Amino acid sequence: MSIENKARNSAPAMSPEIRGAMHDFLSTFEAFKRSNDERLAALEGKKRDDAVLKDKIERINKALDQQKSAIDRMTLGAQRPRKGESPRFDERRGAFQRYMRAGDASTLASLDLKAVAVGADTDAGYLAPEPVERIINAALRDISPIRQIASVREIGATVFKKPVSLGGAASGWVGETASRPETTAPTLSSIDFPTAELYAMPAASQALLDDAVVDIEQWLADEVQAEFAAQESEAFVNGDGTAQPRGFLDYDKAAEASRDADEIGYIATGVDGAWPASNPADKLLDLVYAPKQVYRAGASFVMNRAVVGQIRKFKDGEGNYLWQPSSEAGTPATLLGYPVIEAEEMPAIASGAFPIAFGDFARGYLIVDRLGVRILRDPYSAKPYVLFYTTKRVGGGVQNFDAIKLMKFGVS
Repeated sequence: MSIENKARNSAPAMSPEIRGAMHDFLSTFEAFKRSNDERLAALEGKKRDDAVLKDKIERINKALDQQKSAIDRMTLGAQRPRKGESPRFDERRGAFQRYMRAGDASTLASLDLKAVAVGADTDAGYLAPEPVERIINAALRDISPIRQIASVREIGATVFKKPVSLGGAASGWVGETASRPETTAPTLSSIDFPTAELYAMPAASQALLDDAVVDIEQWLADEVQAEFAAQESEAFVNGDGTAQPRGFLDYDKAAEASRDADEIGYIATGVDGAWPASNPADKLLDLVYAPKQVYRAGASFVMNRAVVGQIRKFKDGEGNYLWQPSSEAGTPATLLGYPVIEAEEMPAIASGAFPIAFGDFARGYLIVDRLGVRILRDPYSAKPYVLFYTTKRVGGGVQNFDAIKLMKFGVS
């Protein structure tokens, strides 16, 4: 059974270093396939596993993970602006840089860039200019796996209310000149997506701030992006919705054949905490065909790196490996023709766990960003360093339970 390959956005041009790393990565995968084929042939002949060969395969598997991580880092670095390539200088950016470097907030106040606290009436700092916010948000998109595949909506309030139809509107077929009967009004409800405050507090020395060569905006983005991305990624997968986004694994789950409308459906492996002993790839096919066809067109697999390492060994009935590496840096590997998104926040394979998700996350999961990144300069709390309390408001949750399916490692 074949599944059509999905067209994706073209990858950026690769540097010689990235091309060399990709060549090594693909060569390593070929070595992995040869060794795994040799092990499988030995198992068929001897009916027992070769410990030396098994250890070799695991070493190659780890090498693939390390090479993939190195390629991701190089690709991310290549996407950042080159030194000296900053957006057009304007009055707001100049005022913001004076505030960042010297604490001079007089011009920011006159430009009405004072931030407003949502909760208590405290000093909320100043709103970063749009180019700075754009740099931070672009970095988050590059390194946050769920943000890359989910829908993202920018809002100006603290809560986004998405209207949903509960049915009730009548419809039907009529002739060209026949009268149109009056239809009943639909029943509407809403799903609320509240935003929560995400913060980071990078520190800088005054010497760094005084150095005119340092791009202070890019420095801030580099310092906060890793913290923001780590917190976001965890929340989008496992968050409980209390002062943070609600992750898709936090919702109620039920077997796909008997789930309710507000539950995420799952396919069980039939074995507690493990793959089936024979034809484990069949369970992946069951997962792929769990959502309706409309949600398969833009679907992706989501799992952590350890689970990817196991699936690399799976073959179809014709002996072809189901997992295939990408030949372009910056594009994901594929499984059964669908992109594989590695999210380390996904659980490991264990009894009753849900380590694999599949579906159209653009339709299924919504991330809401409240416009504005707030910066509060603090030169007092950690002398001689200057702290920059940086905050943004983010929310998230499932918006369509039909679009995302899970695999449960359990009997039922």
